[in-house]
Amino acid sequence: MEFGNRDNGDRGTMSQINVTPLVDVMLVLLIIFMVTAPMMQQGVQVNLPKADTKSLAPKEDTLVVSVEQSGKTFINSTEVPGDQLKDKLTTMLAGREKREVFLKADQAVPYGEVVRVMAQIKGAGVERLGMVTESPQRR
Repeated sequence: MEFGNRDNGDRGTMSQINVTPLVDVMLVLLIIFMVTAPMMQQGVQVNLPKADTKSLAPKEDTLVVSVEQSGKTFINSTEVPGDQLKDKLTTMLAGREKREVFLKADQAVPYGEVVRVMAQIKGAGVERLGMVTESPQRR
């Protein structure tokens, strides 16, 4: 019995792939991405540092901006009034080659307050802004 012989009525295996359904799915996905991509470009533009899964080693000259639950803002361990954050950061970053800051905010701080602080940090000329988080506790 030969598979390629169609004279005797037996059907052989088909060696070609039907790509029409694949093309249909890809076109639908393309349209979805074209529609949703412009919606994703809102908010504060931040150049986040790329990091792997291990923790970054803290440097002595690293600037960390912290926002407490009460709304107080700190640069490293020095309290800074919220309206002076941009000016203080601009002064502190004036002589630095790497203009990067890490932001550490309490999880109870309202999102709007965090975005306001991020806007001030970015307005001070910071090129890289990293968000500090804690790893979840394993139970």
